Amino acid sequence: MLKASLVDLLRRLPGPRTSNWPDGERFVEAFARGSLVVELYAPDGVDPQKPHTRDEVYFVVSGTGDFVIAGERRQFAAGDALFVAAGVVHRFENFSADFVTWVVFYGPEGGEKPKEDDGHATPPA
Repeated sequence: MLKASLVDLLRRLPGPRTSNWPDGERFVEAFARGSLVVELYAPDGVDPQKPHTRDEVYFVVSGTGDFVIAGERRQFAAGDALFVAAGVVHRFENFSADFVTWVVFYGPEGGEKPKEDDGHATPPA
């Protein structure tokens, strides 16, 4: 069984300083298996991320703010789940100081292809 503790992962932030994260990385890997990677993400003030090469889902643990995806802005709050297809520009804005989210990357590089006939190719508004 793979298990991750929110409290333990938060203690590991900020992570190493890099050119993209001069004050230290604001994400930490919880675990990985096959194509699945689970991380905890807790940006501080600004969300500098760039589009990823794989599909991802965010599960908001705490906080509120705006989620901007492909130019569209939506409010989010704790308990929300947010899907982002591979390669799509997205970021969190105007988020509260307590904002923390799980992020799950999965599937092949370039993302999974939506089923044309399942009625769920585009998430509901």
